[in-house]
Amino acid sequence: MVRASARVPLLQVVKTAVAAVAAWFLALAVFPDEIPVFASVAALLVVQPSVNQSFGRAMERSLGVIVGVLVALGAAVVFGEQSWLVLLAIVVSLFVAWGLRLSPGSSVQIPISAMLVLSIGAATPSYALARVVETIMGAAAGVLVNALIVPPLALEPARAAVLQLGRRVADELDRLAAALSRPGDRADLDAALEAARELREVRQAAADAIRSGRDSLTLNPRRSRYRKQLERDVALLARLEPLVTQVIGMTRAVRDHWHPELADDPTVAGIAEELRRAAHDLRLLVEPGGDLTAAGRDVPALTRPLVVAAPPSRDWVMIGALLEDLRRVREEILGR
Repeated sequence: MVRASARVPLLQVVKTAVAAVAAWFLALAVFPDEIPVFASVAALLVVQPSVNQSFGRAMERSLGVIVGVLVALGAAVVFGEQSWLVLLAIVVSLFVAWGLRLSPGSSVQIPISAMLVLSIGAATPSYALARVVETIMGAAAGVLVNALIVPPLALEPARAAVLQLGRRVADELDRLAAALSRPGDRADLDAALEAARELREVRQAAADAIRSGRDSLTLNPRRSRYRKQLERDVALLARLEPLVTQVIGMTRAVRDHWHPELADDPTVAGIAEELRRAAHDLRLLVEPGGDLTAAGRDVPALTRPLVVAAPPSRDWVMIGALLEDLRRVREEILGR
């Protein structure tokens, strides 16, 4: 597809333009007789969604240019001025990047730099050095602009992803309680298991969002102000991740061992009630400011012991598994 599903943030576009212009005039002040293409291209490529990514891209860009101009210089010294030299330099650059096990960004930059040096400039030591310096200046301009002009943070998406995971887990606990409370058919139980398994994708999305949030704080001048917010979300995700496994296991057990008479079993009814209480407490936990022990909050519902009678022989495996998983769910929610 040609068009993206979402626009790049306007602020990033503005910062990219500012970085390219700043790199152009900065390089022009040092090399007044050259068109500072390398500096502006470096600035364009370096401005990324996070300062840490910008720094990494700056290192890739600089390393790629250094190796690329060295390849171009070496080819020109050995073969002189030949029309086919550009093609040779591209091929050699690709194999050099492969041999050095460079990152994809540096690997692509090497042949581009070699081609530009051979195409638009004289492949001499002075010209090669100037292009390296120019690229480093452009990369530095990109990093500084990205760091100084509202350095980007990805904490809100991380928070939203963790909240979504918590709410989905609570919803599945309620769904499982409903399945235990009334007779249902196989299609309903299959749908419940499919919904529970989808929690894995939601969990992975939350983990990815947390990773992006952590990356956005690295090298960010505002990191000290927002670090605690991310730490809270990381801690909450650590408590939610095991719940996904427990919910999937419980739903699978119910789907595999369900029969209509279970709805009349008092122990099963008690388990269903505890699942509703768990969903209630989990929603308290994940909402903004969630703390089950904070003053003024609702009292946790998971407070009363569950009295268990001896289940029928055909149900004791399922009921025992549900009770053990419920114990783990309770410990994770209450932080014990």
